[in-house]
Amino acid sequence: MLLEEQRFLHEDLERLEQGISDRVAEDPRHIRDRLNRDHQIAGFLNRIQEQSKRLVDIYNDTEGLRTKEIQYISTGDPFEEFSKQMGEIKDFHRRYPNEPVENLERAYNRKAPGEGESATMEVDNMFTGEEAFGRFLDLTTIHEDYLNLQNIKRMSYLQYLSMFDNFGPPHLTLKRADKSTDAYFNYVGRLADYLESFMRRTRPLEDLDKLFTSVDQDFEKAWEENSVPGWGPEAQPVGPAVPKTEGTREGVWCPDCEKNFKNDNVYKSHLSGKKHIKAAEARKAQGAANGTLNGETTNGHTNARGFTVQRLKERAIAEREYRVKRLASMMETVRTDTKVNVERKQGMTERERQLELDAMFAESAEAPNSNGDDESDSDGDEKIYNPLKLPLAWDGKPIPYWLYKLHGLGVEFPCEICGNFVYMGRRAFDKHFNEARHIYGLKCLGITNTTLFREITGIEDALKLWDKITRDKKKEKAGGENIVQMEDADGNVMPEKVYYDLQKQGLL
Repeated sequence: MLLEEQRFLHEDLERLEQGISDRVAEDPRHIRDRLNRDHQIAGFLNRIQEQSKRLVDIYNDTEGLRTKEIQYISTGDPFEEFSKQMGEIKDFHRRYPNEPVENLERAYNRKAPGEGESATMEVDNMFTGEEAFGRFLDLTTIHEDYLNLQNIKRMSYLQYLSMFDNFGPPHLTLKRADKSTDAYFNYVGRLADYLESFMRRTRPLEDLDKLFTSVDQDFEKAWEENSVPGWGPEAQPVGPAVPKTEGTREGVWCPDCEKNFKNDNVYKSHLSGKKHIKAAEARKAQGAANGTLNGETTNGHTNARGFTVQRLKERAIAEREYRVKRLASMMETVRTDTKVNVERKQGMTERERQLELDAMFAESAEAPNSNGDDESDSDGDEKIYNPLKLPLAWDGKPIPYWLYKLHGLGVEFPCEICGNFVYMGRRAFDKHFNEARHIYGLKCLGITNTTLFREITGIEDALKLWDKITRDKKKEKAGGENIVQMEDADGNVMPEKVYYDLQKQGLL
């Protein structure tokens, strides 16, 4: 019955396309509903690929069964073939009497909670409470793993969110030898796995496999070119030459001690210290184990020495660090939102955090019911009883009448400068003098100093006041130019009027 299976697959593909188009047309308000819709669409797309592969195999007909079935129907007795297939169907249902029949017409339609679909969505078990359905990162356990590493700089969770993708000094004080430990390897691996998992959960419709493959290819290229930050072939300084500055890029960097010095004198004085000598010997021994000698790698036909067990482990660690950096750069917005959320929660009490968590779960629990009642809710909104035409509050309902009278919202204040716009209430009227509409109207009249025109709403009054202000300024300027200056015996210069007043008083 390959033809029936072929027809079934075609019908299934059409139903899947219709289910996807119905969900794409939706516009859920809650992030939980949007994620659930995207995951459903991703599941439908995967099923389309599977069914299409089965359909292609039927059309290819490698075993010739489809051709034989078509030949039996076209050349043989059609009633005999029909009776044969009918008998096979009855025999199947006789052997499996409780086999459910799949109704493709309703298989991919969105069901209401009362029609048998569970109110628990697929995304409810995907995220922790701290992640808030993919809005924030939850790195608390990984931060604890970071704090358990040896020789690291302790920092708060908020500081860790800002630097978890920085694996070099001064953010991470671990030396290269300390990074080769199993604890650090497991820490970086868990961090990379979490970021990859978070991206898969929050972006179900993107081709993430292709993205991760491109990241791996970029790392392979960078590793072959020895351009991975912090993991290039180690170079041992020869002679008194000062090493290249690293870390904060200020002062002088010592690669053996992995410390930054302010100037050359301090750097040169520490070269004879026991710590520096011990660190230099350890670094030299590690470089020999990695296939390096005095800063020169054995290339050409002896390049196989570089692929030691230690070098392979460093490559695995560097690959995870590189992946963390790339994934963190792709989720910079989520990272910023996480830091803002952590700062906000640090200023809240335990009771406020618990109330916020309860409100979030209550909102997510009410979301399925609200989706099924969208039409009834919209009809209810249209039938709000508001005969007095009162303003609407934040919940979409009219405000109380006593509040309407208290704020004087029934008093109209027209403004001719704003194009005869009417402001309801004294508060809105006083506020509008500093708004863009009123300032733009004054500038259209040629008035630049808008601070002197408060409480003036008429165009004629504003023009008269502006003419008076400009005339007064001109008169004051002209009067200042015509002032006669007088000089007394001591050489003091003053206006003529002041000079005569002082002379009459006998002060000159």
